[in-house]
Amino acid sequence: MDTESFGRQIAALPMRRRNGHVEILLITSRETKRWLIPKGWPMDGIADHKAAKIEAFEEAGIDGRIGKTPIGFFEYEKRGRVGNGGPLMVAVYALKVSELKRNWPEKSERTRKWFSAAMAAELVKEAGLRGIIGGL
Repeated sequence: MDTESFGRQIAALPMRRRNGHVEILLITSRETKRWLIPKGWPMDGIADHKAAKIEAFEEAGIDGRIGKTPIGFFEYEKRGRVGNGGPLMVAVYALKVSELKRNWPEKSERTRKWFSAAMAAELVKEAGLRGIIGGL
């Protein structure tokens, strides 16, 4: 599929190093409760990496240092309300988590949990995202 026919989203890949190993923080989707990373739509007047960091706070209650350049891209088919569906290309920015907030906007709608990179790669549905996580 021609990438120009894709909609565009941004995402943060929350990570930390623990006992010499990379861990990934995944969150559940609001409706299907499947595991994914914080993502959303670009925001007018805000650089994409900063928008990804905002999404990470709103959806997962995390803060940290985010890279300015995407570490990868993945595509998926958005299912949802009429007019919201279609193919999307997601730019993924690495977020080195330094703080887990006790409260955040979507706390009551999502679960967050740390996984080894290998387990996180198994749990996410999108093949391209599995490849990004598996390459860490």
